[in-house]
Amino acid sequence: MLCSSFTISRLAVPAVCILISFLAYTSQYFFFYFEEDPLRTEEVWRINFFAVCIWICYYRACTVDPGRVPEGWEPNDRKTLRDDNDGRQRWCRRCEAFKPPRAHHCKTCRRCVPKMDHHCPWTSNCVSHFTFPHFIRFLFYAVVGMSYLETLLFERASIIWKSRNLPSYMGPSVGQMGHLFVLLVTNSLTVFVLLILLLRTLWSLGTNTTTIESWEIERHETLVRRARHFGGFLPGPGGTNVQIRKQEFPYDIGIWSNIKAGLGGSANVLSWFWPLARTPDRSTGLEYEENGFEDPSVSWPPPDPDRIPLPRNQGNSAAFTSGATRNFEVEAFNRRKAEDLKRQRNRIEVQRRKPFHVRFDESLSDSSDDEGDYTDDGSVDGEESWQNSEGERLRDFGVDEAVEFYDEEDIPLAILMQQRAERQKTQ
Repeated sequence: MLCSSFTISRLAVPAVCILISFLAYTSQYFFFYFEEDPLRTEEVWRINFFAVCIWICYYRACTVDPGRVPEGWEPNDRKTLRDDNDGRQRWCRRCEAFKPPRAHHCKTCRRCVPKMDHHCPWTSNCVSHFTFPHFIRFLFYAVVGMSYLETLLFERASIIWKSRNLPSYMGPSVGQMGHLFVLLVTNSLTVFVLLILLLRTLWSLGTNTTTIESWEIERHETLVRRARHFGGFLPGPGGTNVQIRKQEFPYDIGIWSNIKAGLGGSANVLSWFWPLARTPDRSTGLEYEENGFEDPSVSWPPPDPDRIPLPRNQGNSAAFTSGATRNFEVEAFNRRKAEDLKRQRNRIEVQRRKPFHVRFDESLSDSSDDEGDYTDDGSVDGEESWQNSEGERLRDFGVDEAVEFYDEEDIPLAILMQQRAERQKTQ
């Protein structure tokens, strides 16, 4: 299955290139030999202008680096590191590094990508803070260009239909009619699908939300509805109750500012449509303007019972034994540090929590017979198996679910010290 998926992803970009070439150039071949209504000069220029714009934008959407978190990056604002309200932290267990706001770990790119929207199989690249402007320009020119081609094809099809009662030798050949039919069907289906994708992307641009954040917003609304039935609280790990309240999305800063932020920060409307517009500055993508509707101490995504860390064994963090020698204290500290590091790396995989509805039902019945982590669909993935109204999970956007749903962990001193030591060795 993995091999098949990898092969399909490798063929996606060539398939798109073949589709563009087929529609843009074989259509001109058809028009050239269509004696009833050949292409006019201005129509040739328009078709090729749109084709060039599509090629440029698609090439840049495929090849521009989606970005990465700089090595050794740490948040300037300590509230970004740790939220005083819920103790959550932005920490990636795969990269073993701090994760900036709106960044997610892509399972294909194998790194945290700034403002990751999704990993697009048709560009074989992440749509991110740096590639989103090229991606939306590609969709725009593809829809506009193919819509123009649709009008030209429809005009020729109308001519053939009007002359359907004439003798066959007075009209186009069977091959031409078959070519026109294939062009019309292929172009119509493609422009329909891309139009829907463009409208959805424009909505994301206007609201300054990524596809992943739209999923998180719907997930948060689901938790809020659940919590209303239990006095504003939901059961969390270790029997604790987690308060769930409605939290506003912080990055919607007004439609004009949203569009500017999504298209590289420029207020020049012409540059928004220019295929050769430069990629957003590489120094950006780590911090984002917020609307200030929420208290600065809270972070996005909101608290989630299945993303809050399991309670740590406080007994393991007791003070050094009184009366011990200094050498014994150092040895004990190093031993605890090693154990803490090992436990931190292995704990998540062996202590997955059950879905909310299973935990709640078991808490009412005091049943402890079922040891599995099964969800409604029979999987054992835990609450990260939750799907939005369109049946999508985080993994459908290219996100590494195992990291994303359980990345809000307490970062032990052992890991921080090890990371610092490793950075010092490489310097």
